Amino acid sequence: MRCSPRGWPSSRRPRPSPALAPGFAVLVGARFAQGVGAALTAPAAMAVLRAVLPDPDRYARAMATWGGLSVLGATAGTLLSGVVTTWVSWRWMFGLALLVSVVALPLTPRWLPAAAPTGPAALDLPGAALATAGVTLFSYGLLATDGHSWASATVLVPLVTGLALLAAFAAVELRGRDPLLPPAFLADRRRAVALPAIALSAAGTTTVSLLLALYLQQIRGWSPLWTSLAFVPYALSLLIAGRLAGRFIARFGARTVVGAGLAVAAGGLFLLSGLDPRTEYVTGLLPGIVLLPAGVASVFAGAAVLAVAGVPRRQAGLAGGVMNTAMELGPTVGLALLMTVAAARTSHVTAGGASPQAATTGGYAWALGAAGFAFALLALTAVAVRPRSEE
Repeated sequence: MRCSPRGWPSSRRPRPSPALAPGFAVLVGARFAQGVGAALTAPAAMAVLRAVLPDPDRYARAMATWGGLSVLGATAGTLLSGVVTTWVSWRWMFGLALLVSVVALPLTPRWLPAAAPTGPAALDLPGAALATAGVTLFSYGLLATDGHSWASATVLVPLVTGLALLAAFAAVELRGRDPLLPPAFLADRRRAVALPAIALSAAGTTTVSLLLALYLQQIRGWSPLWTSLAFVPYALSLLIAGRLAGRFIARFGARTVVGAGLAVAAGGLFLLSGLDPRTEYVTGLLPGIVLLPAGVASVFAGAAVLAVAGVPRRQAGLAGGVMNTAMELGPTVGLALLMTVAAARTSHVTAGGASPQAATTGGYAWALGAAGFAFALLALTAVAVRPRSEE
């Protein structure tokens, strides 16, 4: 069966459905509600963490741990997916988040103190509406590239409209008395490095998880269970590096750790870009699978510290919201761009007479290589951009 560069078999694409959803419309609505809940939880959790740890040093260490372990959730999903789909229905995957909520809700008032309000603030409703609409339309345009060309109206209209709304959002924020996203918050050089690093790292991990899963199952014929087991070293490397990142930050500084992590992750991606239809797991995939998460965990840890550095207590929730937005937008933008690279390479190799497996794998390899170059470029930027406090 021929595989399209987007990942699904070219003959048909399954329509997803959650555990209890009777159709696609309910799925979209449920996912929208889930996104709203996540958007509320992340900033609130950041504000509570700041209240629990008022000491700057302890708060910085906690943020390093937060960042280093923040990608474990997605990795755990990759590991569990093969087990769940092998022995029970894949629909049970949607119940895991509900289980966490059921356990956490009764424990929250007992374990976490109530964070005192930081003072009254006007709601920037125009800014919130423009940002939400702009991000939604822009993301939809990127997702539409899965089945349409970049020049089609289905892609261009939402992309252009989304960008226009985001430009209007920026204009509103510049003139507002109490903006939703103060321009000075983003102008800080530390956040100018941290937020792109978070977005790129999220995009890189998502791309690798998707492409390697497709490669192992569709090209090499591995089962979902064995594909999940292939990511066990990835999770272990992520966990170990996340635990060590705090020590490295304390010794070398967050900016240095971010730059080094980006470089290490770039090395892992370049190793994986040597992919071909006969690549062996141990000698061909495993080195990159271990190196990439080690770098990414360091990036997330250092970037989390940089993102909240110098932020007043009243803006702790803002910092959490912006970090979460970068983490969510990164895969949407990055995956669309990298899959375009993969599709272009696959089409070129197919025109040269290559087999479908070789063409598809060649596209995956080019996408991984492009991600590696992006990581390397941002690593150089992270080293070159020095905060004013270091000048």
